[in-house]
Amino acid sequence: MKSPLLSLPGAVPAEGVDEGVAAHYGDLFREQRALADGTGFVDLSHRGVVTVTGEDRLSWLHLLLTQHVSELPVGEATEALILSAHGHIEHALYLVDDGTTVWAHVEPGTQDELIAYLESMKFFYRVEVADRTDDFALVHLPAGSIAEVPEGVVVRETAYGRDLFLPRADLESYAEKAGPAAGILAYEALRVEHHRPRVGFETDHRTIPHELGWIGVAVHLQKGCYRGQETVARVQNLGKPPRRLVFLHLDGSDVHLPVHGTELRRADEGPEGRKIGFITTSVRHHELGPIALALVKRNVPVDAPLVAGDTAAAQETVVEP
Repeated sequence: MKSPLLSLPGAVPAEGVDEGVAAHYGDLFREQRALADGTGFVDLSHRGVVTVTGEDRLSWLHLLLTQHVSELPVGEATEALILSAHGHIEHALYLVDDGTTVWAHVEPGTQDELIAYLESMKFFYRVEVADRTDDFALVHLPAGSIAEVPEGVVVRETAYGRDLFLPRADLESYAEKAGPAAGILAYEALRVEHHRPRVGFETDHRTIPHELGWIGVAVHLQKGCYRGQETVARVQNLGKPPRRLVFLHLDGSDVHLPVHGTELRRADEGPEGRKIGFITTSVRHHELGPIALALVKRNVPVDAPLVAGDTAAAQETVVEP
Protein backbone atom coordinates (compact mmCIF):
# COMPACT_ATOMS: atom_id res chain seq x y z
CA MET A 1 0.00 0.00 0.00
CA LYS A 2 1.61 3.24 -1.20
CA SER A 3 1.45 6.11 1.27
CA PRO A 4 0.23 9.50 0.05
CA LEU A 5 3.03 11.03 2.10
CA LEU A 6 5.49 9.89 -0.55
CA SER A 7 4.43 13.08 -2.31
CA LEU A 8 6.01 15.23 0.44
CA PRO A 9 9.10 17.23 -0.63
CA GLY A 10 12.31 15.19 -0.61
CA ALA A 11 10.60 11.83 -0.03
CA VAL A 12 12.70 8.85 -1.13
CA PRO A 13 10.73 5.57 -1.19
CA ALA A 14 11.82 2.73 1.07
CA GLU A 15 12.57 -0.67 -0.42
CA GLY A 16 11.99 -4.27 0.59
CA VAL A 17 9.53 -5.06 3.34
CA ASP A 18 9.10 -1.35 4.13
CA GLU A 19 8.15 -0.46 0.57
CA GLY A 20 5.21 1.93 0.47
CA VAL A 21 6.50 4.58 2.88
CA ALA A 22 9.46 6.96 2.78
CA ALA A 23 12.96 5.79 3.62
CA HIS A 24 13.82 9.43 4.32
CA TYR A 25 12.91 12.95 3.30
CA GLY A 26 16.32 14.16 2.25
CA ASP A 27 18.27 14.41 5.51
CA LEU A 28 18.57 11.16 7.45
CA PHE A 29 20.51 12.52 10.42
CA ARG A 30 18.31 15.60 10.82
CA GLU A 31 15.29 13.29 10.91
CA GLN A 32 16.93 11.09 13.54
CA ARG A 33 17.81 14.08 15.71
CA ALA A 34 14.25 15.37 15.45
CA LEU A 35 12.84 12.04 16.66
CA ALA A 36 15.41 11.83 19.45
CA ASP A 37 14.35 15.34 20.54
CA GLY A 38 10.67 14.36 20.56
CA THR A 39 9.57 16.23 17.45
CA GLY A 40 8.05 15.14 14.16
CA PHE A 41 6.39 11.85 13.27
CA VAL A 42 7.02 8.65 11.31
CA ASP A 43 4.66 7.33 8.65
CA LEU A 44 4.23 3.61 9.37
CA SER A 45 1.08 3.29 7.28
CA HIS A 46 2.45 0.22 5.48
CA ARG A 47 2.12 -1.89 8.63
CA GLY A 48 -0.82 -4.24 9.03
CA VAL A 49 -3.66 -3.31 11.40
CA VAL A 50 -5.78 -6.08 12.94
CA THR A 51 -8.65 -5.73 15.41
CA VAL A 52 -10.41 -8.22 17.68
CA THR A 53 -13.83 -7.41 19.08
CA GLY A 54 -16.35 -9.34 21.16
CA GLU A 55 -16.96 -10.19 24.80
CA ASP A 56 -14.32 -12.92 24.88
CA ARG A 57 -11.56 -11.04 23.04
CA LEU A 58 -9.09 -10.80 25.95
CA SER A 59 -9.66 -14.25 27.43
CA TRP A 60 -9.45 -15.78 23.94
CA LEU A 61 -6.25 -13.96 22.98
CA HIS A 62 -4.79 -14.96 26.35
CA LEU A 63 -4.95 -18.59 25.19
CA LEU A 64 -3.11 -17.90 21.92
CA LEU A 65 -0.48 -15.30 22.76
CA THR A 66 2.72 -15.44 24.79
CA GLN A 67 1.63 -12.43 26.83
CA HIS A 68 -0.74 -12.29 29.81
CA VAL A 69 -3.67 -10.29 28.38
CA SER A 70 -6.77 -11.73 30.06
CA GLU A 71 -6.93 -8.71 32.39
CA LEU A 72 -5.20 -6.15 30.17
CA PRO A 73 -6.21 -2.67 31.43
CA VAL A 74 -7.88 -0.33 28.97
CA GLY A 75 -5.28 1.82 27.23
CA GLU A 76 -2.23 -0.15 28.44
CA ALA A 77 0.17 -1.08 25.65
CA THR A 78 1.78 -4.49 25.48
CA GLU A 79 3.65 -6.77 23.09
CA ALA A 80 2.94 -10.41 22.37
CA LEU A 81 4.18 -13.20 20.12
CA ILE A 82 2.63 -16.10 18.30
CA LEU A 83 4.92 -19.11 18.18
CA SER A 84 5.00 -22.27 16.14
CA ALA A 85 4.41 -25.63 17.80
CA HIS A 86 8.20 -25.87 18.22
CA GLY A 87 8.45 -22.46 19.90
CA HIS A 88 9.79 -20.51 16.92
CA ILE A 89 8.61 -16.90 16.49
CA GLU A 90 6.00 -16.43 13.76
CA HIS A 91 4.34 -13.08 14.57
CA ALA A 92 4.84 -10.11 16.89
CA LEU A 93 1.74 -8.12 17.82
CA TYR A 94 1.85 -4.63 19.30
CA LEU A 95 -1.41 -4.36 21.23
CA VAL A 96 -3.75 -2.03 23.04
CA ASP A 97 -7.36 -2.48 24.16
CA ASP A 98 -9.70 0.53 24.03
CA GLY A 99 -12.45 -1.03 26.14
CA THR A 100 -14.37 -2.62 23.28
CA THR A 101 -11.67 -3.56 20.76
CA VAL A 102 -8.14 -4.91 20.81
CA TRP A 103 -6.02 -3.07 18.24
CA ALA A 104 -2.75 -4.54 16.98
CA HIS A 105 -0.21 -3.54 14.41
CA VAL A 106 1.99 -6.15 12.78
CA GLU A 107 4.73 -6.46 10.17
CA PRO A 108 3.78 -5.28 6.67
CA GLY A 109 2.01 -7.94 4.63
CA THR A 110 1.71 -10.47 7.49
CA GLN A 111 -1.84 -9.66 8.53
CA ASP A 112 -3.49 -12.17 6.17
CA GLU A 113 -1.48 -15.09 7.57
CA LEU A 114 -2.08 -13.90 11.13
CA ILE A 115 -5.82 -13.54 10.61
CA ALA A 116 -6.05 -16.98 9.00
CA TYR A 117 -4.49 -18.49 12.12
CA LEU A 118 -6.71 -16.51 14.48
CA GLU A 119 -9.84 -17.47 12.52
CA SER A 120 -8.89 -21.13 12.74
CA MET A 121 -8.81 -20.85 16.55
CA LYS A 122 -12.14 -19.09 17.16
CA PHE A 123 -14.19 -22.22 17.95
CA PHE A 124 -17.11 -21.20 20.18
CA TYR A 125 -15.57 -17.95 21.48
CA ARG A 126 -17.51 -14.71 21.00
CA VAL A 127 -14.90 -12.84 18.98
CA GLU A 128 -14.59 -11.19 15.59
CA VAL A 129 -11.25 -10.68 13.86
CA ALA A 130 -10.88 -8.02 11.16
CA ASP A 131 -8.19 -6.66 8.85
CA ARG A 132 -8.40 -2.87 9.22
CA THR A 133 -5.28 -2.03 7.22
CA ASP A 134 -7.29 -0.40 4.44
CA ASP A 135 -9.08 1.84 6.92
CA PHE A 136 -6.38 2.78 9.42
CA ALA A 137 -2.81 4.02 9.04
CA LEU A 138 -0.22 3.73 11.80
CA VAL A 139 1.60 6.95 12.72
CA HIS A 140 4.40 7.05 15.29
CA LEU A 141 5.05 10.05 17.54
CA PRO A 142 8.42 9.88 19.35
CA ALA A 143 8.83 9.92 23.11
CA GLY A 144 8.46 13.45 24.43
CA SER A 145 6.28 14.60 21.54
CA ILE A 146 3.66 17.21 22.36
CA ALA A 147 1.89 16.79 19.03
CA GLU A 148 -1.88 16.81 19.30
CA VAL A 149 -3.74 13.52 18.96
CA PRO A 150 -7.11 13.89 17.19
CA GLU A 151 -10.15 13.12 19.30
CA GLY A 152 -11.31 9.53 19.06
CA VAL A 153 -8.01 8.16 17.73
CA VAL A 154 -6.79 4.98 19.45
CA VAL A 155 -3.32 5.48 20.94
CA ARG A 156 -0.77 2.90 22.01
CA GLU A 157 1.67 4.65 24.36
CA THR A 158 5.07 3.16 25.22
CA ALA A 159 8.43 4.33 26.55
CA TYR A 160 9.54 4.84 22.94
CA GLY A 161 6.60 7.00 21.88
CA ARG A 162 2.98 6.80 20.82
CA ASP A 163 1.50 4.71 18.02
CA LEU A 164 -1.64 6.27 16.56
CA PHE A 165 -4.23 4.17 14.73
CA LEU A 166 -5.27 7.06 12.50
CA PRO A 167 -8.12 6.85 9.96
CA ARG A 168 -6.30 6.45 6.67
CA ALA A 169 -8.36 9.20 5.08
CA ASP A 170 -6.94 11.66 7.64
CA LEU A 171 -3.26 10.80 7.10
CA GLU A 172 -2.38 13.71 4.81
CA SER A 173 -4.20 16.35 6.85
CA TYR A 174 -2.61 15.07 10.07
CA ALA A 175 0.86 15.17 8.51
CA GLU A 176 0.43 18.87 7.81
CA LYS A 177 0.00 19.51 11.54
CA ALA A 178 2.40 16.96 13.05
CA GLY A 179 5.53 17.57 10.99
CA PRO A 180 8.37 17.42 10.30
CA ALA A 181 8.14 13.97 8.76
CA ALA A 182 10.89 11.42 9.46
CA GLY A 183 11.48 8.36 7.32
CA ILE A 184 11.60 4.70 8.26
CA LEU A 185 15.42 4.75 8.27
CA ALA A 186 15.45 7.25 11.14
CA TYR A 187 12.91 5.14 13.03
CA GLU A 188 15.02 2.01 12.43
CA ALA A 189 18.19 3.72 13.63
CA LEU A 190 16.55 4.47 16.98
CA ARG A 191 15.13 0.95 17.14
CA VAL A 192 18.61 -0.52 16.76
CA GLU A 193 20.01 1.94 19.33
CA HIS A 194 17.42 0.66 21.82
CA HIS A 195 18.15 -3.01 21.02
CA ARG A 196 14.54 -3.67 19.95
CA PRO A 197 14.14 -6.80 17.79
CA ARG A 198 11.88 -6.92 14.75
CA VAL A 199 10.30 -10.02 13.22
CA GLY A 200 11.80 -10.76 9.81
CA PHE A 201 14.97 -8.86 10.65
CA GLU A 202 16.22 -10.29 13.96
CA THR A 203 14.34 -13.56 13.38
CA ASP A 204 14.69 -16.49 11.03
CA HIS A 205 12.79 -19.77 10.78
CA ARG A 206 14.27 -21.09 14.05
CA THR A 207 14.43 -18.05 16.34
CA ILE A 208 13.04 -18.52 19.86
CA PRO A 209 12.10 -15.66 22.22
CA HIS A 210 15.01 -16.16 24.64
CA GLU A 211 17.53 -15.38 21.90
CA LEU A 212 16.19 -11.85 21.41
CA GLY A 213 15.49 -10.76 24.98
CA TRP A 214 11.74 -10.94 24.46
CA ILE A 215 11.20 -12.79 27.76
CA GLY A 216 9.27 -10.48 30.07
CA VAL A 217 8.71 -7.94 27.30
CA ALA A 218 6.50 -10.05 25.03
CA VAL A 219 6.55 -13.42 26.83
CA HIS A 220 4.98 -13.86 30.27
CA LEU A 221 6.53 -16.76 32.15
CA GLN A 222 3.64 -17.22 34.58
CA LYS A 223 1.16 -18.38 31.96
CA GLY A 224 0.92 -21.42 29.76
CA CYS A 225 -1.64 -22.83 27.36
CA TYR A 226 -0.26 -21.29 24.17
CA ARG A 227 1.34 -22.97 21.21
CA GLY A 228 5.10 -23.32 21.69
CA GLN A 229 4.95 -22.81 25.47
CA GLU A 230 6.76 -26.09 26.12
CA THR A 231 9.88 -24.83 24.35
CA VAL A 232 9.82 -21.54 26.27
CA ALA A 233 9.50 -23.36 29.61
CA ARG A 234 12.20 -25.92 28.77
CA VAL A 235 14.77 -23.28 27.81
CA GLN A 236 13.88 -21.14 30.81
CA ASN A 237 14.13 -23.99 33.31
CA LEU A 238 16.70 -26.37 31.89
CA GLY A 239 19.07 -24.65 29.53
CA LYS A 240 20.20 -21.69 27.46
CA PRO A 241 19.20 -20.56 23.97
CA PRO A 242 21.62 -21.55 21.18
CA ARG A 243 22.08 -17.94 20.04
CA ARG A 244 21.94 -14.47 21.55
CA LEU A 245 21.27 -10.95 20.30
CA VAL A 246 24.19 -8.52 20.37
CA PHE A 247 24.64 -4.84 19.62
CA LEU A 248 27.58 -3.96 17.36
CA HIS A 249 29.66 -0.85 16.81
CA LEU A 250 30.87 -1.08 13.22
CA ASP A 251 34.03 0.33 11.67
CA GLY A 252 33.03 3.81 10.55
CA SER A 253 35.64 4.01 7.80
CA ASP A 254 33.69 1.61 5.56
CA VAL A 255 31.54 3.23 2.90
CA HIS A 256 28.94 0.45 2.82
CA LEU A 257 27.07 -1.08 5.72
CA PRO A 258 27.03 -4.88 5.98
CA VAL A 259 23.59 -5.99 4.82
CA HIS A 260 21.16 -8.32 6.55
CA GLY A 261 22.57 -11.84 6.57
CA THR A 262 26.25 -10.81 6.36
CA GLU A 263 28.24 -13.54 8.09
CA LEU A 264 30.06 -12.78 11.33
CA ARG A 265 33.40 -14.31 12.31
CA ARG A 266 35.85 -13.80 15.14
CA ALA A 267 38.51 -11.29 14.09
CA ASP A 268 41.31 -13.40 15.56
CA GLU A 269 40.37 -16.37 13.33
CA GLY A 270 40.80 -14.48 10.06
CA PRO A 271 38.65 -14.56 6.90
CA GLU A 272 38.58 -18.36 6.87
CA GLY A 273 37.33 -18.60 10.43
CA ARG A 274 34.12 -20.26 11.49
CA LYS A 275 30.83 -18.47 10.96
CA ILE A 276 29.55 -17.54 14.42
CA GLY A 277 26.52 -15.43 13.52
CA PHE A 278 25.06 -12.90 11.12
CA ILE A 279 24.01 -9.26 10.86
CA THR A 280 20.27 -8.75 11.32
CA THR A 281 19.94 -4.95 10.97
CA SER A 282 22.60 -2.32 10.28
CA VAL A 283 22.05 1.45 10.31
CA ARG A 284 23.88 4.78 10.43
CA HIS A 285 23.14 6.59 13.68
CA HIS A 286 23.39 10.37 14.08
CA GLU A 287 25.56 10.05 17.22
CA LEU A 288 26.89 6.48 17.39
CA GLY A 289 27.88 6.13 13.74
CA PRO A 290 27.45 2.75 12.02
CA ILE A 291 25.76 0.29 14.37
CA ALA A 292 23.97 -3.03 14.03
CA LEU A 293 22.09 -5.81 15.72
CA ALA A 294 23.24 -9.37 15.16
CA LEU A 295 22.63 -12.94 16.26
CA VAL A 296 25.69 -14.88 17.41
CA LYS A 297 26.26 -18.29 18.92
CA ARG A 298 25.77 -18.26 22.66
CA ASN A 299 29.33 -19.39 23.45
CA VAL A 300 31.03 -16.53 21.58
CA PRO A 301 33.00 -14.57 24.24
CA VAL A 302 31.30 -11.27 25.02
CA ASP A 303 34.55 -9.35 24.53
CA ALA A 304 35.65 -11.06 21.30
CA PRO A 305 36.27 -8.62 18.40
CA LEU A 306 34.20 -9.65 15.39
CA VAL A 307 34.24 -9.12 11.65
CA ALA A 308 31.10 -8.71 9.54
CA GLY A 309 32.28 -9.56 6.07
CA ASP A 310 35.23 -7.16 5.86
CA THR A 311 33.93 -4.75 8.49
CA ALA A 312 35.35 -4.76 12.02
CA ALA A 313 32.73 -4.93 14.76
CA ALA A 314 32.89 -4.52 18.54
CA GLN A 315 30.04 -6.13 20.45
CA GLU A 316 27.93 -5.10 23.42
CA THR A 317 25.85 -7.65 25.27
CA VAL A 318 22.08 -7.51 24.83
CA VAL A 319 21.17 -11.08 25.83
CA GLU A 320 23.45 -12.65 28.41
CA PRO A 321 25.24 -15.84 27.28
